[in-house]
Amino acid sequence: MPSPFPGMNPYLEHPELFPGVHHYLISEIARFLSPQLRPKYRVAVEVRMYEITDDSSLVVGIPDVTVKSRQASDSKSNMLNVAVATPTSQPLKVKIPMPVAIKEGYLEVREVGTEALITTIEILSPSNKRIGKGREMYEDKRAQVLASRTNLVEIDLLRKGNPMPIIDNNTHSYYRILVCRGNNRPNADLYAFNLPDVIPDFSLPLRAGDTEPVLDLQSLLNNVYDVYGYDLVVDYNQEPVPQLSKSDAAWMDALLHQQNIR
Repeated sequence: MPSPFPGMNPYLEHPELFPGVHHYLISEIARFLSPQLRPKYRVAVEVRMYEITDDSSLVVGIPDVTVKSRQASDSKSNMLNVAVATPTSQPLKVKIPMPVAIKEGYLEVREVGTEALITTIEILSPSNKRIGKGREMYEDKRAQVLASRTNLVEIDLLRKGNPMPIIDNNTHSYYRILVCRGNNRPNADLYAFNLPDVIPDFSLPLRAGDTEPVLDLQSLLNNVYDVYGYDLVVDYNQEPVPQLSKSDAAWMDALLHQQNIR
């Protein structure tokens, strides 16, 4: 069954599903671009690795425990000077924060022969959009790219979290694609869209004068949904995680009923 949504499927944003979607979509973009860019360019799949503390272990609840000793109230026991042992307290079952290894894939378009980095393509992950090491590392990488002549394509398909900074931007949207050409800084093209919208196409920036392939991200995401059987995983009778706004939830409910999915 194809995805029932015209654009981004909000159910794919679930924390347990999105890492797989991220991985498959990176691979699908590489597969799509490679034959169009050769022989001048090649597409390299790169991996950024770091460790964060497991969010589920950030708060360790330890209940207050009072261990009371039994007092000898029997006067005869006192007279006999019988020692009363304090019972040994049992250990509490607790959890401690554990480091979790994070692997984030991204794409680099490089010139064949010189290996010059032409374009970086990033799909933001949940850790990129919340305070912590993942965001810090990505912001450092982003700053390095923006300080160079390398083109940057930044794809944000996550409603939750803090979007990447853009100067003088009053446009509110849940999803966005930023295309920033190395020869046009600080100007960039922002494709802002929301749940009911089809994901917009955009041209992949290369060197001036090159023919730029058009990236149909919507079709590639639909392919990921179909090929990897996400219709077998998603329960459309449940609400997506994270939650939708009331207006989007009402729109989604009507859409799913119209297609007899609910």
